[in-house]
This record gives sequence, C-alpha cells and structure tokens, in this order.
Amino acid sequence: MTALSMDPRDRLILALDVPDLESGRTLLDRVEGHVGLVKVGLELFTACGPAAIEIVKERGVGVFLDLKLHDIPATVAGAVRSARSLGVDMLTVHTGGGREMLARAADEAGDRIRVLGVTLLTSLGAEDLAPTAIAGTPEQVVLTRARLAAEAGLGGVVCSPREVTAIRGEVGGGLAIVTPGIRPAGSATQDQKRAATPASAIGDGSDYLVVGRPIRGAEDPASAADTIVAEIAAALGSR
Repeated sequence: MTALSMDPRDRLILALDVPDLESGRTLLDRVEGHVGLVKVGLELFTACGPAAIEIVKERGVGVFLDLKLHDIPATVAGAVRSARSLGVDMLTVHTGGGREMLARAADEAGDRIRVLGVTLLTSLGAEDLAPTAIAGTPEQVVLTRARLAAEAGLGGVVCSPREVTAIRGEVGGGLAIVTPGIRPAGSATQDQKRAATPASAIGDGSDYLVVGRPIRGAEDPASAADTIVAEIAAALGSR
C-alpha cells in the first residue's frame, strides 16, 4: 500500500483528464518534477486502456487509477486484481456498492494498492440527493459511507473538502483522505458544488488533493502546480 509521504509535492494529485495519450504526454512533460501523483480517470482509461498508466509510470510518478468501481463483489474483486497487475498505487471503488463489495476489494488489494472509497461525488449538492433516493444531507451520507469504508478495511476515502473535518472526527487518522473539488483562491468552481482552497482542505485534515483544471488550463502548468504545493506546505506547517 502506498505510504503517506510527508513531501508536500507528493500530496498533490494531478488529474490527467485528457482525451488521448498525446495530450497526456504533453501535460506530463510540462509538470514533470512538480507533482507527486497522477490520476488516470474514466476518460483517458476508456480511450487508451493500460497505455494511459504506462505513460505515467515511465516518468517515475505514482498512479492513481480513478474508475470508481461499482459492481457485484466478485466482479470488483477481479477488477482490483487486474489493477494490481498494472502496478497502480491507488484505486477507487464506490462505497455505494456495499460492505461485501468493499471488503472483497480491500482483501484483493492487500498491501499493494491503497483502495479508496468514493463517498459522494463533489458535483452533487443537497438538492441532488432526493431525486436519486439518497436520504440525508451530503455530510450525513459521506460520514455513513466513510464509516463503512473503514469497517470494510479500505485504505482511505474520497470526499469533498467540506466533509474532511467531520470524517477526521469520526474515524480518526486511520484512513487517508483524498479531496477533489480543489480550487485555488479566485478560481472558478465549474461543476464542483462542494469545493475549497488547497490551504483550507489541508488545514482541515486532508492528506491528498486532486487538482485538474486549475493546472491543466494554466498558461504555465508547472508554476500553477508549484503554487498549490506551496499552499500545501504552508498548511501542513500549521497543522
């Protein structure tokens, strides 16, 4: 399982949400040495498969495979086994799949992959829950699912910045917390309804921050990444 590095750069996960390998290589070249982990998500993995993982690994950077696996326990266990053979460091499953599915994923991963339970997408707000038959507030849903992830033996959870403090109070330091929906001060939130700045998320107890568009869309992606790393370092120093 991936160890939690104290290097602030290794707390920043670049979301490589691009449509093809050429675009991925170009962005990776521009940020090489400035980010510690790279997230390969549905768009790139669906288009390019394991080759998307290889272009990250060949640069010596950790791979976070974000597929949000959600299926019957046996199928998810098989997918985790396949991800293990690809050499990824982190992998997401969806906590909505239930205790048995989560436990099978954790068992299959062993100590080779940190399996993270996605609690509630950061694009969802309170008004989005009832139409999908989810009861409670976003925080209540996230806390319930974080407890389930901990009980099932997962290595961490994915949640919005707004739930980090509550999760830390609920499950302590046993789970790594990965936080998407990060927007530097002054950035547009786009489709993120539960967002926060890097400093506030780290200050509240998040371990890793996932950042995509503020880096990808910057004129100088390396400089944008360095600015976020500096915020992370300052926030860690205050914790």
